[in-house]
Amino acid sequence: MGRASTKENKNIYQITRESLDLSREKASELLEKIPPERIEKIENEKSMPHPDEVLTMSKKYKKPSLCNHYCSNQCPIGKEYVPEVEIKELSSIVLEMLASLNSVNNKKERLIEITADGKIDNNEIDDFIYIQEELERISITVETLQLWAEKMLANNVIDAEEYKKRKENK
Repeated sequence: MGRASTKENKNIYQITRESLDLSREKASELLEKIPPERIEKIENEKSMPHPDEVLTMSKKYKKPSLCNHYCSNQCPIGKEYVPEVEIKELSSIVLEMLASLNSVNNKKERLIEITADGKIDNNEIDDFIYIQEELERISITVETLQLWAEKMLANNVIDAEEYKKRKENK
């Protein structure tokens, strides 16, 4: 018998399933290759989901953020290299991106000075770290924008066929 489910002990997979008003049995039908018993083990954290299971849940639940959650929190390699990204409103993403781009643009001359000789001296470290952090913020904002687009595609807010066609033509 599984643990009693309370709001405090639900993981992202259970919260997502329940937000779609799916029982484990109905979720299993939707997910096709994941039996209800396996869903229960994942949700009760008795077993870690496999990457292919997370991909399936992400697609069938139309919740691309499940993949980012898995990679940034559960995958041993991803925990080291993949930042957790929170899906935000498009306007917020764009404003964050512009702020970071402006900040780096203001520091580009300093970055050239720092890196021109191929080494970073003690008096350059603080500026180099600052620029590196701004570039990381840009990277995270790009990831956020990609996740936002995936969510919009999954929920048919963006025409997937047209998007794919135009992306291929670039």
